[in-house]
Amino acid sequence: MKILSLFDGMACWYEALQKVWIPIDKYYASEIDKYAIQVATKNHPDIIEIWDVCEIKWENYQDIDLLIWGSPCQWFSIAGKQLAFNDPRSKLFFEYVRILKESKPKYFLLENVKMKKEYVDIISEILWVQPIEINSALLSAQNRKRLYWTNIPWVYLPQDKWILLKDIIQTNTDTKYNLSEKWMVMLLRNLKAKDKDLKYIPSLIEKITYPSRVNQIESLDIKCPTLTASMWTGWGNTPYIVDSNKVRKLTPIECERLQTLPDNYTAGVSDTQRYKMLGNWWTVDVIAHIFRFILSSDK
Repeated sequence: MKILSLFDGMACWYEALQKVWIPIDKYYASEIDKYAIQVATKNHPDIIEIWDVCEIKWENYQDIDLLIWGSPCQWFSIAGKQLAFNDPRSKLFFEYVRILKESKPKYFLLENVKMKKEYVDIISEILWVQPIEINSALLSAQNRKRLYWTNIPWVYLPQDKWILLKDIIQTNTDTKYNLSEKWMVMLLRNLKAKDKDLKYIPSLIEKITYPSRVNQIESLDIKCPTLTASMWTGWGNTPYIVDSNKVRKLTPIECERLQTLPDNYTAGVSDTQRYKMLGNWWTVDVIAHIFRFILSSDK
């Protein structure tokens, strides 16, 4: 198949295609983040990077079988300002529509966040399909509800694999991921002062009266909250776990596992960039589940 991937990021789409053994003849990737490109080409050297989506001219990319797209989604997100089509960045959505109309691929797939019904209806009317909502929690240890618009036929929800946070946790992690005493005090004070913040921390740290006391939680039988690109710049909504009586944040490898990527897939760039990429892009096994229906329809 010839693939055109817009906002390709670190080539999670490519990983998904490989998981279901869909042959890739050419894979064109439109991406402008240099770190994402570095990770993508490290893992898949045959990717053809074509840079900015706004510069794509269809005559240069003919006979595309699959057009895939998962653009920056903050302007639609229920958690954000919800400017949607009033956001200047929404022009990127219409770049996708332009390329879709010009390329006329056999299949297309658009991924985005949960959003207001009025926005869903607008996108559905433009694409002539209704989205399917899939929570990554069915196939991973992470809660991540997303909408998928596609003309790939007969797509239905995957079966729950019952993967929990305990299934992806590393042992003997580097001490650099442990919270410093300063951050511990801030975290615990925050937990004491704002009960609402507890929902952002996956039940791994009990409400503590005194900052010097940390209670060990024996069970990790839960799902991790949704990874985001910005969660690692602060601490209020970052997933922390109690590990050998130390409180630490999740490691990049653990976040890769939450996105069902191979260990160290994002290695080679800073941890900051790894966290950003892993929060921004897709759960590979969810995409692979959708791509399996291509194989069924092509029989």
